[in-house]
Amino acid sequence: MITIIKNISALGLITSALFSCGNGNDKADGYGNFEATEITVSAENNGKLEMFNIEEGQQLKKDFFIGYIDTIPLSLKQDQLKVLKDVTVSKSKGVLSQINVLNAQLATAKINQARIANLIKDNAATQKQLDDINGEINVIKQQIVSIEIQNAPVVNELKNIDVQIKQVEDQIKKSKIINPINGTVLIKYAEPQEITSFGKPLYKIADLNTMQLRVYVSEPQLESLKIGQEVTIKIDSKTGLKSYKGVVAWIASEAEFTPKIIQTKDERVALVYAVKINVKNDGGLKIGMPAEMWLNL
Repeated sequence: MITIIKNISALGLITSALFSCGNGNDKADGYGNFEATEITVSAENNGKLEMFNIEEGQQLKKDFFIGYIDTIPLSLKQDQLKVLKDVTVSKSKGVLSQINVLNAQLATAKINQARIANLIKDNAATQKQLDDINGEINVIKQQIVSIEIQNAPVVNELKNIDVQIKQVEDQIKKSKIINPINGTVLIKYAEPQEITSFGKPLYKIADLNTMQLRVYVSEPQLESLKIGQEVTIKIDSKTGLKSYKGVVAWIASEAEFTPKIIQTKDERVALVYAVKINVKNDGGLKIGMPAEMWLNL
């Protein structure tokens, strides 16, 4: 009987030693849930969704053409602005032609001015003739300045029209719905032929090829974690726990209270640090899925 008790005690000690080595062999170094960087793509214009060809779960490439918002009103406005610009340009040309005529007259008057100045040296012309041509030159210059002042509003109007045309072109460009990243469509918020408006969500997309596991660790564990460090991530599966390789991507610089998902009262009041771990997804990892982090010690 004594021998049996001794054997049971020895077996208990061995079992206890096995479970107490490393990190206890039955307790992970961190717990958390998987996240992904989600992007909500919104409409950048107002109008009817003439084309919008995506489905939830569909994988999309960056810069993939999704569809477009009706651009007919914008195209009509663009045509109207171009006609207005042509009319304004014709006005400006009329003003510029007057300036060209005056410049030609000014050039002729300056030639006469030089000629009369030479004749005065030879006593072949009078001072009055020179004064008259100088007065004529001054009048022409004043006329040129006056017409240039009249042309200034026309020039400003042309600049304003060009700005409006560029704005319409930008709106037409933004009527095209272009996918911003490589990823998987998570939620579809709109359907073709619906009326949408600026800022209205169209769909949500996320890159699920690499998932981020956010776990919380205590201060004593920080010395065992470094950015770029490899760790082991485990999730539940039919056969037990499935392991993945993870790389520490971010460690919080400030502590926070343990999230409410931690159940025990003692752990809820403890200060912890958030850690993000990048994990390559083989298709089995989902947003919100719980997982464990094990340090590779």
